[in-house]
Amino acid sequence: MFRSNNIVARVFQRQIYTPAPGTSVHCARRFYENLVPSCTIYDVECPDHLFRKFTDDGQYLISFSRNHQDLIVYRPTWLSFSCKEEDCDAHDLPPKSKRFESFFTQLYCVPLASCNEQICKDFFLYMESNQYGIFATSTPVTEAPASEGAIQGVPFIEKMTFHLLRLGDGVILDEKVFNNDFVNLTHNVGVFLYDDLLAIVSLRNQAIHILQIRDSGNLVDVRAIGAFCHEDDELFLNSNAQCMALPDKSKLPQLPENHAQNGLHHSQPNLEDSFLSGIKQRLLSFIFRGIWDEENDPSLRVQGLKKKFYFHFQDYVNLIIWKVQFLDRHHLLIKFGSVEGVVSRNADHHLAFFAVYNMETTEIVAFYQNSAEDLYLLFEQFSDHFHAASRNSLYMNFISSPSNNIHALEQLRCIKNKANVSSQFVKKMLSSLPFSCQTQSPSPYFDLSLFRFDEKLISATDRHRQSTDHPIKFILRRQPYSLKFKIKSGPEAGSSDGRAKKIALFLFHPFLPLALSIQQTLFLQPSVVNIHFRR
Repeated sequence: MFRSNNIVARVFQRQIYTPAPGTSVHCARRFYENLVPSCTIYDVECPDHLFRKFTDDGQYLISFSRNHQDLIVYRPTWLSFSCKEEDCDAHDLPPKSKRFESFFTQLYCVPLASCNEQICKDFFLYMESNQYGIFATSTPVTEAPASEGAIQGVPFIEKMTFHLLRLGDGVILDEKVFNNDFVNLTHNVGVFLYDDLLAIVSLRNQAIHILQIRDSGNLVDVRAIGAFCHEDDELFLNSNAQCMALPDKSKLPQLPENHAQNGLHHSQPNLEDSFLSGIKQRLLSFIFRGIWDEENDPSLRVQGLKKKFYFHFQDYVNLIIWKVQFLDRHHLLIKFGSVEGVVSRNADHHLAFFAVYNMETTEIVAFYQNSAEDLYLLFEQFSDHFHAASRNSLYMNFISSPSNNIHALEQLRCIKNKANVSSQFVKKMLSSLPFSCQTQSPSPYFDLSLFRFDEKLISATDRHRQSTDHPIKFILRRQPYSLKFKIKSGPEAGSSDGRAKKIALFLFHPFLPLALSIQQTLFLQPSVVNIHFRR
């Protein structure tokens, strides 16, 4: 549609041309090729906070205090100043404009953590429809022996609290507390938000807690998937155990009283020792039926079960839930693996499996190994379905992926062609599944159909990266392939101490030409904050 790179010509063309059906939003986003950050204020005077991210609708900037006790929320504003000269662009900005308060207005500061708890600085989820924020505080992580059916080897947190907060005024609406448990909150790994449903993965107790966020601001328990699947499973098993434990006394031999005191009456069945968890039962049943249906001949069927099921039976039994995400309101994508893979930093090298679970029917509907080619093809062709953005989100639907962007697909296939071993490549690609919730920026400057940049230095994924003294270039994807703007994380003149290891964090506004680049060192020195905006 647009042939000219002049924004005035583009506005005129928009008035006289009609875009093709279904492409109006993408054509409008091409205006960002002209609306880019053109000015940078280096080393801004700003509070020494831990800046987390912009909310997905751009209304709030979330930050935490250095002592991990307080939540500080800002409202992004735009720099405004007057200039009496004819050519304002040729003059420097006034000194007042180089402060953090010129771009952001503090709304409130709320103490979240109490007693010996601290705010989990890497965790934050945003419910755009109601403008609710979900935060977490916890006591320090320790090592403790497993008890009451907990998984051995998984870390231990004495108390973990999830706070539902209304971001408009900072009022805490509800809280959910987990005691003696462990939820991996780094980059939202253990929690997934879809519409008004919240899934929390308890690694230590192997349960998926499904909560609903009501419009009134209440966190309501919907179900817990793990030991039981149906809501009445526990009631049925307990009633059945009571019937087995209370036989007809007239038919039993009379035992001396001292024998009962020695513990002989403890012969009633122990449910924890007698049964696998409900989700594990569903998984084993699905694997068994799949192998059973592969062969029609009874002898071949038995041989197949011996080789593929009974030989690996204990391996399947030892699988634990690693991670989970919503595919829609009824289906979960669950990642299973070994206990060693949960606590290992190189979890990609461990064997893992993916299962699609229907919460309504409590059935496993699909099961894949992490090197399955057919799952990779689904990931490549329908990756947007794995992101599972909430229907109320206005901006998260435009994140570039191999299924909606030809440039992202070309990058993925280029990596695939360079891979020496196909199975290793598939494992590497599928290691990102299930996707972590709200960890990608919807900023149009990460749209691969508009700009080209070095994804080793910066990307839409919310991660700290190794800082560099060289600016990161954003180059126009279309002709004339010109440099549109640059982002530099450190001081303008570069760092004086090249030996200190530095990391960088980039926070892009969802739709405004505004970004923060934050450079930190590992020695808890004050961060260097730069503001990039369009002047």
